[in-house]
Amino acid sequence: MSEPHDTSPSLSRRSLFKGIGLLPLAAALPGCADRAAPTAQAQRDDASHYTPSFFTAAEWAFVLAACDRLVPHDDVGPGAVEAGVPEFLDRHMQTPYASGAIWYMQGPFLEAPAEFGYQGRLALREIVRVGIGAFDAHCRKAFDGKTFSQLDAAQQEELLKAAEGGKLELDGISSKLFFSNFLGEVKNGYFADPKYGGNRNMGAWKMIGYPGMRADYIDWIGVRDKAYPLPPVDLSGKRG
Repeated sequence: MSEPHDTSPSLSRRSLFKGIGLLPLAAALPGCADRAAPTAQAQRDDASHYTPSFFTAAEWAFVLAACDRLVPHDDVGPGAVEAGVPEFLDRHMQTPYASGAIWYMQGPFLEAPAEFGYQGRLALREIVRVGIGAFDAHCRKAFDGKTFSQLDAAQQEELLKAAEGGKLELDGISSKLFFSNFLGEVKNGYFADPKYGGNRNMGAWKMIGYPGMRADYIDWIGVRDKAYPLPPVDLSGKRG
């Protein structure tokens, strides 16, 4: 795959998924600040075909709004909502992994250094569910009864940045724990095979030049000065 040695918008956007946290892409990418982006409501309309079976209506509103802020649509690649990331999240929360069925979930539960991994009592879907509830509760107290999804984009980004740094006080859960897990799931859904609900039409793969499930692209592994010329292929054999 190609890794261009430049500072193009696509390279800047790609860096979002290499360990950095929340970044308002519309402001950060060259040439994007003055561009008229689709409204959040328009992106939510794109996701209206899917009816969540894990998230409640209130939780779903949070998921749509948070995904929209974490990976907004721009002229480099699709936003998380239009890519189907909320659908991925809803489906993934119902897997054995998210329920903790394949985790070691016995005590002691304690705050451990990062190198020891997560040592808490909540499984992934509980972290997400408790975190969303606590986030909306905080918003209702701070913004005259409004939930996160009812705030404007600037307010939402400010809250997410505070949560990223662990500076947002939430009842019953660390905001940093919730944010890091939620962001991780958004990344997973954005780049996963479309069969899992996200990465609709392989949009994220096309954006980064990932060949997907092609049987043979070994001749291109070491190429750094040219873009991979063929469209991606997903697990079902569909070509992008």
